[in-house]
Amino acid sequence: MKFSIINAEVYGIEKSIKASGNPMRTVFDRDPVTEKDEKRAMKLGGARNGEGHDNFLKGIIVQMDLTAPLYFWKQAQRYHWFDFVSSQSTMHCLLKFDVNSQCVDDTNREVIQIIERLVDEYKAMDESDPNRVKKWREIVASLPCGFCLGATMTTNYQQLKTMYLQRRYHKLEEWRIFCAWCEQLPKFIELTGVDHL
Repeated sequence: MKFSIINAEVYGIEKSIKASGNPMRTVFDRDPVTEKDEKRAMKLGGARNGEGHDNFLKGIIVQMDLTAPLYFWKQAQRYHWFDFVSSQSTMHCLLKFDVNSQCVDDTNREVIQIIERLVDEYKAMDESDPNRVKKWREIVASLPCGFCLGATMTTNYQQLKTMYLQRRYHKLEEWRIFCAWCEQLPKFIELTGVDHL
């Protein structure tokens, strides 16, 4: 299995560009985005993280379906506004997955064989067997970090900017792929200024 990001949708770009001017606005209008709005948004969006000038980027919402190995998810969970809408469940589907095809190629084949053997042993057990719960826990606890799960995620351009700046040169290929994907989002580079930071 490979790391993948599909079905991405971006919402709120124009509204957020307009909102970048709210601190200086005395009256809200419904005028379309102007060149002045765009220039202001690009300037503010390129501010260093934590200064607050790029807060309007929170209004640009991104949703996606992301499939990644457990070792990626452990790191991704540190980002507060990278929210799980819903994800695949090991509790509900572990016995249905083809463990071999669900793991990244780098996963040790012997580890996969152990998991497959444990699953077979679990399935062969009688439902009344008191050791069945213990066997289930052994399977879950032994699942390799290369096992991939998919999730529908929601985030925003401000959080993606943080992730991008922290992970673009990361040792894990998955993060570099993720950052390259960010670069392809509509106006991401222009509005976040990540190419200058």
